[in-house]
Amino acid sequence: MAHILEKKVYYHDTDCGGVVYYANYLKYFEEGRTEYLTELGVDLKTLSSQGTWFVVKRVEIDYKGPARYADILEVVTEVTKIRNVSIEFQQRILRNTRSEQSGNATALVEAKTTLVCIDASFRPAAIDDAILKRIRI
Repeated sequence: MAHILEKKVYYHDTDCGGVVYYANYLKYFEEGRTEYLTELGVDLKTLSSQGTWFVVKRVEIDYKGPARYADILEVVTEVTKIRNVSIEFQQRILRNTRSEQSGNATALVEAKTTLVCIDASFRPAAIDDAILKRIRI
């Protein structure tokens, strides 16, 4: 199941060249993963208060084109692999089809991100079965 988060590019997201600063895409991807999990009923704040966190272990990212001030973007998030202690996400950022005159979305950035579940001692921990049931691929 893919989740789509719509984002507007604000001036503070851009660099001196008027395009989205490269590191801001990582924030957009984080927001996409958070909203995806929230929509599935995984409450990250509650997990945190219980001593469980999902942390980024690895990110592979490919930049294909620039987003600019006032663009409407779609952050598309999908889970591609689940293991005992990790979740792998495939994500892409598209310029929203409504802002494209041709009616086709333009892929701007693609990423593969691996999150690891950790406990209060910052050691890998098995992902709770209730969470695994919510994240079906």
